[in-house]
Amino acid sequence: MKKIFVMGLLSFGLIGCAAPAYNYQATPKHVSKPPIGSVNTAYVGDKMLEQGVLVDRDVLSIPANTKINFAYSLSTGYYQKVGQDKKGSYYNPVNNISNGGSVQKMAIADPFKAVMLGLDGKLCVITVFNAKNCTDQHSASHTSIGVAMDNSFQQTLIYSGKVGNKINIGYREFSSNVARPAFNNDVEYDLNESRQIGYKGALLDIIDANNQSITFKVLRNFNKPN
Repeated sequence: MKKIFVMGLLSFGLIGCAAPAYNYQATPKHVSKPPIGSVNTAYVGDKMLEQGVLVDRDVLSIPANTKINFAYSLSTGYYQKVGQDKKGSYYNPVNNISNGGSVQKMAIADPFKAVMLGLDGKLCVITVFNAKNCTDQHSASHTSIGVAMDNSFQQTLIYSGKVGNKINIGYREFSSNVARPAFNNDVEYDLNESRQIGYKGALLDIIDANNQSITFKVLRNFNKPN
C-alpha cells in the first residue's frame, strides 16, 4: 500500500513519456582575438590576447532556480544540448562547465537522465524510465556559448600593471579550460627600450599604459603572421 502511495505522489506532474535524442554535434572554432590591426584597452587582470580552440555549443539558459512539482528543481545556469527531435530539444542534467546548471531531486523521486524544452514550451525533467515531469512556469531559453573542448589548447596574455616605465604581462596556457602551471610565465617589459613587446609569436604596439589599464595595437597574435 505504501509503495502505491509513493508511486501516486511521483505521478503528480507527469506529462507523458519521452526518450531523449542524442544527435547534436557542437561546432569547433578557432578563436584568435582581438583582430590583428585593432586597437584595444585592457584593465589590470584582463586578457589582452586570446587564442585557442573552442566549440560553439547550443545550451539552455535558466536564469533563475526553477522547481518542477515537488520532486525536481533546476539550478540557475547553462545546460548543454545533446539532441533534438520532433518533440523538443534535450540537454545534460548535470553540466561541469563555467556557470553550468544541474538538476536536483527529492530522495523518493526517480533518477533523472535529461532536461527537455518541448515544442509546446514546457520545461521537463526526464527520468530513467522516460517519464516527463514538466512545468510551464519558467524563463528558460535557447542560446549559444563558447565551451573549451576536451583536447582544446588556449593561450592568453594578461595585463598585470605598471611600475615606473615597466609593464608586467602574464602569459597563461590552458588545456581543456584548466591552467597548465608549468607553462605560465610573468614577463616585465621596459617601455624605454621599445614600445613593441612580443611573446611566443605575439607582437603588440603599446600606445599607452598606466597602473590601471593598457592601450595597445595588435600586430600579431600567437604564432600567426600578419
